[in-house]
Amino acid sequence: MTPQFDWQLIRSFLAALDAGSLLGAAKVLKTSQPTVGRHVAELESQLGVVLFERTGRGLQPTAVALGLAESARAMESGALQLSRRLSSAQAQVQGTVRITASQPVANYLLPPILSRLREALPEIQIELVSSNTVSNLLRREADIAVRMVQPEQGTLVAKKLGSVTVGVYAHKSYIAKHGAPQQPEGLLNHALIGFDADDTMIRGFSQFGQTINKESFALRSDDLMVQWQALVAGCGIGFVADYMGRHQPDLVKLLPMLVIPPLPMWLAVHREIRSSQRIRAVFDYLATALPAVI
Repeated sequence: MTPQFDWQLIRSFLAALDAGSLLGAAKVLKTSQPTVGRHVAELESQLGVVLFERTGRGLQPTAVALGLAESARAMESGALQLSRRLSSAQAQVQGTVRITASQPVANYLLPPILSRLREALPEIQIELVSSNTVSNLLRREADIAVRMVQPEQGTLVAKKLGSVTVGVYAHKSYIAKHGAPQQPEGLLNHALIGFDADDTMIRGFSQFGQTINKESFALRSDDLMVQWQALVAGCGIGFVADYMGRHQPDLVKLLPMLVIPPLPMWLAVHREIRSSQRIRAVFDYLATALPAVI
């Protein structure tokens, strides 16, 4: 099997070869003499050969070392070229990227991802718009959008990230006081948390043959995070994404037989600005990170 070399070992080997001593190599690499000596010894151990004879006048390279020097210098040249290209790319990946997402995604899913993104791309600043309305990418209200509906505009580029499953949840304290419904029809006998002006849940109930109105909800808000906090506080039974519910230990998922249609999640960007280095970098990062958490 071909050995897998740590580039630091090769750097120390070449520095020792050129300087003729561990001390000289350490000065070139701006490190300590023991560190260079350890790197050389480790490389010799991996290769199973002696690279230097230690003499009173310093290091004397062996024939094996001289034979490896050409390949090592080729590695050095490639590493330096890669470093220059990365530096050039990083210099271009800078500036502000404006992202719009629904309230649960912006409040719950994105912050941990954006924390890691900031470490990977420290020259990029993020503007995060938390809104359940669909920001218009065509009017540049945002650079990137995380949407729960597929964009239809032909000038947008969209990537489907996956599907978000939704469940019925209640806090343990609510269940202790009021019990839990055993069948979907039993939901109407409980305090439900739902929307005020938005009729999404009303239409959802109608698909299951249940006719309700907004007065059927004991607590109403069009702010999804208010609904979430009310659910966690034990105000009633609510409908939330499983990526939120399953990570809250005091919530219990109810009615497993009730299949709620999942919501697709899309990542969208305007075709004209996709070529922007910073926007493309953030788009690609989100496209990789979000599917793993939904």
